[in-house]
Order: sequence, then structure tokens, then C-alpha cells
Amino acid sequence: MSAVAILKIRRGGPGEPPRHEVHEVPFEPGQSVLDALRWIRAHRDPGLAIRYSCTSANTCKECMVSVDGKTVYACTARLEGREMLVEPLPNKALIRDLVTEIAPPDERLRAQP
Repeated sequence: MSAVAILKIRRGGPGEPPRHEVHEVPFEPGQSVLDALRWIRAHRDPGLAIRYSCTSANTCKECMVSVDGKTVYACTARLEGREMLVEPLPNKALIRDLVTEIAPPDERLRAQP
């Protein structure tokens, strides 16, 4: 790897003490944070829980995360050649790792009796 970006990712689920993992990813200008997260899942840790529905930046809202304390779409937030802190949305219920409950309660699928 020549140029790298470093992602410090919050891991864990509800009721677990949060931990952070640091991953170095290949860096090229123009890459998105989502590109880096997908690279980590493909090459380092297939268990990393992330959510996304597209890679065309049409703001489906599935990939919202917190990067350095700011709420962003991972598909449009640009990866930078430095350490970046990636965490789940702070005001949403945590499911696991970077995945939070994003649908309003009245729009969630419910199991049929």
C-alpha cells in the first residue's frame, strides 16, 4: 500500500462495552468513506456490520454514520488521508457496529402473528 487512510471504527452491540478497531485502507483521492468500509469488509473483517443500499450517492439514507462527530452519508463523505473516527449515529438505537435503527417506528416491518 502506498497511500493509506486510517479508520477508527466503533464496534459492538447494545449492552456491550464499545470498543474501537483501527484499520488502514488504501487511499486514493475521491474515495468515499463507504468505499473504505466496504474494502474493510471484503479484505479484513467480513463481520463488520454496515448498512447501505446504493453506491450511486442518491441519498437513500441507509449509510448514515457519524464521521469525526458529524452525521454524514458514508457514500458521499470523502475519505481523507488521515485517521478518521467512524461511529454509529448517536441519536438512534444501536443494532450492531455502525448499524442503527433508521426507520421510524410506524414504518418498521413487524412479524405477522
